[in-house]
Amino acid sequence: MEHSRTISILNDLLHIINDRLEGFEKVEGKVWETNRELKEKYEHIISYTKIMKVEIINLITQRGGNPEDSASVTGTLHRAWIDVKNAFVISDLESSTLQNVIFGENAAIQAYQEALDANELDAESSSVIGEQLKRIKDSAQEFRGIAENIRS
Repeated sequence: MEHSRTISILNDLLHIINDRLEGFEKVEGKVWETNRELKEKYEHIISYTKIMKVEIINLITQRGGNPEDSASVTGTLHRAWIDVKNAFVISDLESSTLQNVIFGENAAIQAYQEALDANELDAESSSVIGEQLKRIKDSAQEFRGIAENIRS
């Protein structure tokens, strides 16, 4: 299996992880501070996402690659759009923020699934990415449940 393709896919996922971290940092202090349950989940997810980032960087370097440790252009544009949108959403910031988090988690799930479906990762990388995908899916499900409770 060609390492350059694996490295490229892993770097794409590293961009996703960085988007995820920057996205969570954008909402820090807005909603998380007023909802203890959200704050605890947020802190746990941030902590685990940092571990995921290190795992991907290690996979890239072990295969002789250079980690592209930045966010994606798409993620940066999405966060700018959220900033504009949130400037006008005053009454339901908690629900709006949760919907944005869920949107981001769904985008990460799609990117991870596509990376696995391409069948271009070596066995170790595939295993790590599969476990990370499971964690992101669990996170998305948790945030969907919280959003449902808020709407009720």
